[in-house]
Amino acid sequence: MRQNSAKSLIALIVVILLILVGNPFYTLKEGKQAVITQFGDPLGDPVTKAGLHLKMPFIQKVNIFEERVLEWDGDPNQIPTKDKRYIKIDTTARWRIIDALKFFQSVYDETGAHARLDDVIDAAVRDVITSHNLVEIVRSSNRILENFDKIKEEGKLFIEESQIERVKNGRNDLRAMIISNAKAGLRSQFGIELLDVRVKRLNYVEEVQRKVYDRMISERKRAAEEYRSEGRGAQAEITGKTDKELKLIQSEAYKKAQKIKGKADAKATKIYANAYSKDPGFYSFLQTLKTYKDTVDSDTTLILTTDAEYFKYLQQSSP
Repeated sequence: MRQNSAKSLIALIVVILLILVGNPFYTLKEGKQAVITQFGDPLGDPVTKAGLHLKMPFIQKVNIFEERVLEWDGDPNQIPTKDKRYIKIDTTARWRIIDALKFFQSVYDETGAHARLDDVIDAAVRDVITSHNLVEIVRSSNRILENFDKIKEEGKLFIEESQIERVKNGRNDLRAMIISNAKAGLRSQFGIELLDVRVKRLNYVEEVQRKVYDRMISERKRAAEEYRSEGRGAQAEITGKTDKELKLIQSEAYKKAQKIKGKADAKATKIYANAYSKDPGFYSFLQTLKTYKDTVDSDTTLILTTDAEYFKYLQQSSP
């Protein structure tokens, strides 16, 4: 009897030790969910309540998944737009697991989920991009056209209004299309909810980049030449106005100077006349000497008759 009791006790102790070694308890943290599998097959519904839980040691396994929002970051892809612009587009997305059991059965873990998301999101992005023009991927509205005159006056644009394409859908609408196309099968097939898809970076391929840069340089040169032309026009206008004002000032100054000079000459003539009228002979003598000075020099040869009026004072001055 005692021997049977001892065997039972030993057996109980062995069972307890096996249970403890097999760790029948597991802790589920906040923001986590778990799928219990027995021999690799899912058992029951996912566990979503945080806290301490039990499982069968050795035969059951706990597979823990995130309940929080997760990140997906794709590789840049080269995609042609509807208007044949070849671009590199880099996208990122946010997603979460809403059905852990279906998620486990379809993709097993996050690595498998990322592989599926690569296929689904890249395909959705490619479908939307190839069916729209580049301008709709870049811009979200026609604000530039609606405020074109104001923006042009502020000097923020270097192109004409006719060169700006009108947006029909816009970047936000395209993003909504990508999300709608991608999320359709993710929930039902993989237990994944796609929350958002964003274009992280968009650029031309290298060959197209060079052409775009050349066009931008050409546009800037054209704008610079336009500014220079306007500057030359303003300079010519200012110079013409200045020359006109200068000539007007000079004309007025010349008129005033001539008037002053005329008055002075008249006054001087009057003084000379008053002075010379007192002695006409002396005046005649001075004027004749002035004539000699103006007409005769060391190289001048005069041939005069002895009774010439011009020779009168020379005769009188002879000894």
